[in-house]
Amino acid sequence: MNLVSIRIITDNVAALASFYEQLTGGRAVHLNEHFAELRTTCGTLAIGSTATVGLFGPGSARPADNHTAILEFLVDDVDAEYQKLRGWATTFVNEPTTMPWGNRSLLLRDPDGNLVNLFTPVTAAAIEKFAAYAR
Repeated sequence: MNLVSIRIITDNVAALASFYEQLTGGRAVHLNEHFAELRTTCGTLAIGSTATVGLFGPGSARPADNHTAILEFLVDDVDAEYQKLRGWATTFVNEPTTMPWGNRSLLLRDPDGNLVNLFTPVTAAAIEKFAAYAR
């Protein structure tokens, strides 16, 4: 079994896809007005409209109501990313901080309030752990 995708449910697919395009520098593929995907080499961030929730079961997901998951993106230099983001991102949770597990992390929120972590491994153990994901 392999994790291939994380899906966010939103009331505004276009706005959320645009945010993640600007954040990552990638391009979202819009399959229709209710669904977009931003593909990376390691997995896909899917963005689905609230109109799709009924396909899974009424009430099975609510937009802008995530309080448990953190979307994490490995970046080459989290401090440089922070400097770029300060020009357009508005909701930072912290500034770049070195975590006890060896990653330097920057936390911010997307337009729906989902928590996003950009991180760069900085200790030898963390660098080794994420070596397979190096660009």
